[in-house]
Amino acid sequence: MHTFLGVPATTIDAVSAGDIVILGARDATPYEKNKPSHARNAPQALRNASGRYASWHDHIDFDTGEAMLSARRRVVDAGDIATSPDTPVENRRKIEASVRQVLQSQATPVVLGGDDSVPIPVLAAYEAHGPIWIVQVDAHIDWRDERSGERMGWSSPMRRASEMPWVAGMVQVGARGVGSARPDDLEAAQRWGSKVVTAPRVHERGIEAALDQIPRGARTFITFDCDALEPSFMPAVAAPVPGGLSYWQAVALIDGIASRSQIVGFDIVELVPDRDVSGISAITSVRLITHAVNAIASNSARN
Repeated sequence: MHTFLGVPATTIDAVSAGDIVILGARDATPYEKNKPSHARNAPQALRNASGRYASWHDHIDFDTGEAMLSARRRVVDAGDIATSPDTPVENRRKIEASVRQVLQSQATPVVLGGDDSVPIPVLAAYEAHGPIWIVQVDAHIDWRDERSGERMGWSSPMRRASEMPWVAGMVQVGARGVGSARPDDLEAAQRWGSKVVTAPRVHERGIEAALDQIPRGARTFITFDCDALEPSFMPAVAAPVPGGLSYWQAVALIDGIASRSQIVGFDIVELVPDRDVSGISAITSVRLITHAVNAIASNSARN
């Protein structure tokens, strides 16, 4: 198996306290019944794209001013969770169980999706590890109660998360353009208490517009949809929308979250490898994941 960044391969049973654990989750609830997700090959595409950095762990990363991969915590890759497009209920059970086992080992999961239905079982695994705040970075608010009769699909993860008692709050960053949300979906999100910080607001006020909504000392989970970024350099997504966040805004957001709260998990979803003609989307995603891993390690050292 090609591991992410060439880190050691492991199994979930061999995870140790303090580890940062890479997990692939190819399938959760496909948008079209029994058909493969547009993003199901993303975990391997991300591992493949990260291979160029596998021997550079001790090289300077000018994004951070430190070695590319922090030595503060062990980073391991536990491979992909065994899922299939035609077993959505079983997929969600396996993803939730795998993430829960990582958490019970006192390790931190970094999940490579998969489409945007993956965060539902990932966040469900935190039932005994809350309360948590969610920071969703996404072009869409994903607050549909159902879409075409499906309540566990890629338009609904934040709605489902809001129903989890261990989710204490939510900040949604990067919404813009037109997606599946209707006015009553936005009203429902705001009525629940979600802090919706649109992309235009970030461009106008800076990333502090989002960071100011996160309570200091909170335990935060970051769920990152690739379409949050400007599609001119993240084109390989299912629903590109102009006007997205820049790479540097995304980096500043991750750093800002780490500086004011404890990051207890991270996922990235909605990379569509078949659309990544130049490979730049996978490389950009790898850099963001690497930055998140280092932020988690640095964050833990401070807390």
